[in-house]
Amino acid sequence: MPTEKTSAAKTSVTRKQLIDALNEDLAREYQAIIAYVNYSQVLKGAQYMNIAAELAVHAGEELAHAITIANQIDYLGGMPCVTPKPVKTSEKAVDMLHFDLENENETIRQYRRRVKQCDELGEFATAEHIRDILLQEQDHQISLATALGIDVPDVGIAD
Repeated sequence: MPTEKTSAAKTSVTRKQLIDALNEDLAREYQAIIAYVNYSQVLKGAQYMNIAAELAVHAGEELAHAITIANQIDYLGGMPCVTPKPVKTSEKAVDMLHFDLENENETIRQYRRRVKQCDELGEFATAEHIRDILLQEQDHQISLATALGIDVPDVGIAD
């Protein structure tokens, strides 16, 4: 029968570290909300009309993600952060779409990592919430890559 010490030694993340990492994820969700709201309104040109409408939908989905992550941080005993990561802007539509794609790639990388960390800590319900979010984040990634006319990037898992 494993002892407490043996079980703890197998875990690469503590509950506090998970809370801190989830707060980073929450700041990234806030960033995404702001970016999608802004970009959906300032993208110009007939070729961007469909993606602009899609970005407005993404903004609402990102808000739902932020609420879910904030709820999980609270559940774990932490305080949800209130500051977004910086939002990049540009006069060029293609640049904005690339910024969004880069952010989605990083979000996917981090959430894949977070699922593993939650599983290691036995926080299986939190991992399931993040898996649900990942489905939408990957849809966002596909939409952005398609709008840019590129293949969906293979982003792996964050180190």
